[in-house]
Amino acid sequence: MAARGNVQDPNDRRLRPIYDYLDNGNNKMAIQQADKLLKKHKDLHCAKVLKAIGLQRTGKQDEAFTLAQEVTVLEPTDDNSLQALTILYREMHRPELVTKLYEAAVRKVPTSEDYHSHLFMAYARVGEYKKMQQAGMALYKIVPKNPYYFWSVMSLVMQAISAQDEKLSQTMILPLAERMVEKMVKEEKIEAEAEVQLYFMILERLGKYVEALEMVQGPLGEKLTSELLSRENKCMMLYQRLERWPECNALSCKLLLKNPDDWQFYLMYFDSLFHLMDQSWMPSQEGAHSAEGEVHSSVSQAISFIEERLDTEEAKESKHLRGPYLARLELIKRLREHSCPEAQQLGEPLELMFQFFVKFGDKPCCITDLKIFLDLLNPDQHVQFINRLMEAVPLGTPGEDGVALPADTRALQRHLCVTQLSRCLGLQHALNTEGKLGVIKELKAHYHHGLQFGKSCLKTELQFSDLYCLMAAHVYIDLWTETGDQNMLWLSLGMLEEGLAHSPSNAQFKLLLLLLYCRLGAFEPVVDLYCSLDAKHVQHDTIGYLLTRYAESLGQFAAASQSCNFSLRFFHSNQKDTSEYVIQAYKYGAFEKIPEFIGFRDRLNHSLHFAQVRTERMLIDLFLEADISFTLEESVKSMSLCPEEDDIPWDNLRDNRDLTVLVSWNPKDLQLNEQHRQCSVEDETLWLKLRSLTLCLIGCISALSRPASARNSEKRTENGVSAKPSYLQSLLSQLENTLNQAAQFTEKHKQHQYPFLGPVPSRLTQAMSSSCCQCQLSSLQLPLHLQKLETAGLDESTELQTQISNRFKSVIVQLQDMLEKCKGDLFEVKHGQSKTQPSLLENLVYFVETVSIVLWVCNYCGSVLRPLKSSLQKKKKKKKDASIVTPVVLTGFQEFNGSLQSLLSQSLELIKRQETSLTALKLGSLTLDGQTQTEEEGTFTKSAMDKVQSSYLRSLLEIGELLKKRVDVLKSLKI
Repeated sequence: MAARGNVQDPNDRRLRPIYDYLDNGNNKMAIQQADKLLKKHKDLHCAKVLKAIGLQRTGKQDEAFTLAQEVTVLEPTDDNSLQALTILYREMHRPELVTKLYEAAVRKVPTSEDYHSHLFMAYARVGEYKKMQQAGMALYKIVPKNPYYFWSVMSLVMQAISAQDEKLSQTMILPLAERMVEKMVKEEKIEAEAEVQLYFMILERLGKYVEALEMVQGPLGEKLTSELLSRENKCMMLYQRLERWPECNALSCKLLLKNPDDWQFYLMYFDSLFHLMDQSWMPSQEGAHSAEGEVHSSVSQAISFIEERLDTEEAKESKHLRGPYLARLELIKRLREHSCPEAQQLGEPLELMFQFFVKFGDKPCCITDLKIFLDLLNPDQHVQFINRLMEAVPLGTPGEDGVALPADTRALQRHLCVTQLSRCLGLQHALNTEGKLGVIKELKAHYHHGLQFGKSCLKTELQFSDLYCLMAAHVYIDLWTETGDQNMLWLSLGMLEEGLAHSPSNAQFKLLLLLLYCRLGAFEPVVDLYCSLDAKHVQHDTIGYLLTRYAESLGQFAAASQSCNFSLRFFHSNQKDTSEYVIQAYKYGAFEKIPEFIGFRDRLNHSLHFAQVRTERMLIDLFLEADISFTLEESVKSMSLCPEEDDIPWDNLRDNRDLTVLVSWNPKDLQLNEQHRQCSVEDETLWLKLRSLTLCLIGCISALSRPASARNSEKRTENGVSAKPSYLQSLLSQLENTLNQAAQFTEKHKQHQYPFLGPVPSRLTQAMSSSCCQCQLSSLQLPLHLQKLETAGLDESTELQTQISNRFKSVIVQLQDMLEKCKGDLFEVKHGQSKTQPSLLENLVYFVETVSIVLWVCNYCGSVLRPLKSSLQKKKKKKKDASIVTPVVLTGFQEFNGSLQSLLSQSLELIKRQETSLTALKLGSLTLDGQTQTEEEGTFTKSAMDKVQSSYLRSLLEIGELLKKRVDVLKSLKI
């Protein structure tokens, strides 16, 4: 709550109990205490605001807002009221109202430093950069302190960054900011490093690199002290921008002499070297190389320089640095790229990499160091290289199983490094099935042997041999993808479950288990796995897709809704949190971080994953809660769903997924590439478009289902959903066009497969295969025809009635076809082989979704046909003519209703049969071919199979319950 320690308010003692109740989460008591206080002191505004906070936190937003507005219109100036209102409006996600508060306070108390600074920060929360600039200058005039002046300057910079017109930024806004800083420089009023950083930022954005370099190298640059080598790094960057390669080369040389292990300086050195070589650069006749000193502009100089660093390292008796050894390999790589014969002078890469392994092979970083230089080896050197490395691995005498094992952790790390390099070179992939099973046997032996070294490890620490277990699981997956033998997948799951039992904090085990269970269609074990990862902050965006992609599609709707909410909580807090980061950056003068924070916020707001989760969450909630027209309308209203205002930033969507989060040792030709990434983004975007349009159309159906009198009397419904046929037609046309694009995409990429450890397949392909999208489109087109019928009446629309009846029949045929694709055994075991068909679960989910949409459409059809039927019956009674034929459309609707009931009965029977079949499975008697398992290994594999079986049963139960609700709804839709 508010910082009450500094408040000099005589009412503070009276208010303290309310603050304490709110701080402790006892909101009801806070409200009661506030009411008591207000009875005695009606004019105690802060008590009223604190009561509003209590109401807000108990879900009574409207009452809270009314109370807050009563105080706001009085334009309070006491700190208690202002701080309490600030807290309330932030909790209401209405930061713009805080600016009004402090604008009024500043008008009443124009000399208050506190109110002016609060006003500035309030503008910062809503990104009002122009007003921030004005507020900053007003504050500086009252209290002439440097920070306030530079708040105003930084606000100008933010105006330039956010401006739509780049020319305006470069010609007016940034030059004004530059002049403001130059004024302080001339008056020698620059005091802090932050002010110099801001000046540098302005010059950099103006492209004045020469002036920026002079500033950094001058007296002002001496204030850049907070970061190590801050001045040098800025100089290096500016030399690159100015393409002053001699200075860049000389400076990187000097920095490498000071710190020969800094890799970024080696890269700068090599970049500048080859630029100078391309330009045939030569030192001037006077002999001065550059302002930074001697320049290396030839291969011979570079070789000598690197060898000098190596000689220095070799002469050391203490701990060796890796940088110079890797720099030699990097130089060979670059010389080969430039076809320079001098590359041979540095030595044979195989021998150099072997020497590096001898020195650093017992360090975990050795694999990542050598991995990037494997391309230097010829393909016919791969086996020779691995054999050579094995010579430097101290292993004991082979045991009965023929596997030689390490005696300590250093030997284990060396052997593990060689094993990883072997897989990176594709040697494991080149083996036949028998060879791969042999590799798995060896990996398992090393894994189990290595567990003895980690007996004293804490649960939060990883076992030394974990990577053997992970790699064995990868080889099992190789066998499964190559042979289709699902037993290999079970063995992989068992291996990972065992690894997780010994190393409960291993994130790679959890991620791969999560992926495998989802591929098998089992979502139940996944939720706990994801929660145990304890994903932090931005990880909800980068790896959250692993959970939300499968949540709903596998039929576990309650868990799906929770999973989506889990991600959405992070995205919704991003706006508020980022504003706080920006404010702190202003307070502490970290100006260079402010554009980063704003960029980070925009990146998350434009996240593809955010748009997907938000759309899916609304759809899930509608499928779960909205049964008939009233609840559908209420649900749509509560979501503030407005189909006419598409708030998804289609042109600026960002794919923030981390597609490399799973460790992979695959060779280059089997790794994720840019084509895979682009294909996946297109795939996911198309699916989002389909789901978004479907959601908008459901919103339209909700509006259309209202009584005709209400629809005709209002241009727009209360929830903002348009009932105009023209807009419904527009949405349907968009959905039809998107479906055509989706069909073309899936046809074009039907043979295309992502790497197993790459992007997870989107739901688009399976949805198109199940025909759910086409069926939903057909049903959603019905309201257009019913609107025409409503206008024309039953007497003048024989042809239209026939068309509608045919559409009813067409929807039933499509639904029947969808149900046929749901038939089969989810899990069966025959002759020692298991087979799962998770696609049947997805098809069932699409069937339930489509039935829900059809019923909402059906309800609208009933709302149109009921009055028409009633009118016809009155006509019959009036004319006393029993020969009046029942119109085709009414007969068609009744048949449609009956067919839907029959279909739902069939689907429930199908689910019951699948549940019976699953329950009867005897997994304990299943023997998995492929490899002998110990009793303990068999227990873990059996546990994994039980989890999959249990998850299937859970999914069928939830799908069945949802279908039963739909059966009850259908009974109420008769006309």
